[in-house]
Amino acid sequence: MTVHVRDARPGDAPAIAEVHVASWRGAYHGLIPQEILDGLDVPARTQRWTRIIDRTDSARGAVLVAEDDGRIIGFANVGQTRDSDAEAGRTGELTAIYLEPSSWGRGAGRSLMEAAVSRLAALGYADATLWVLDANERARRFYEAARWFPDGTVKTEHADGYSLSEARYRRSLS
Repeated sequence: MTVHVRDARPGDAPAIAEVHVASWRGAYHGLIPQEILDGLDVPARTQRWTRIIDRTDSARGAVLVAEDDGRIIGFANVGQTRDSDAEAGRTGELTAIYLEPSSWGRGAGRSLMEAAVSRLAALGYADATLWVLDANERARRFYEAARWFPDGTVKTEHADGYSLSEARYRRSLS
């Protein structure tokens, strides 16, 4: 597998949405209610990713896509942290990183993570955070292998009649 990572363009939104839905269905099976996963909608996600790409301020964040042989197989979204306890302008956030399930374990995730971390550093952030479902052991192992570690902060998100417990991970960008 030869992975190329580049900045997303608005026309990439449908492929990003397909990866997003497929990845959620694969990664979160058994972790969030199946009816939520079954209800994921590629057209709605396409609209959402079109807006995100259009509104991304390149001085503060980026949407990156990973391609294999010209086909989008993953994406990452980075920017300024959304956490209220962070020092403004100093802390970035990896808000999303997803691969299509058939690409898991083949090195594409590492390439995409390296590009996301490099972009956060290039944007001038000193450190970065991400949020992960407590129960998502596969993702937690992936993040820890990429030098992200839990900082002890947890939260519970409530959505669509269910609750999700998340842990915050952090890493230095220097």
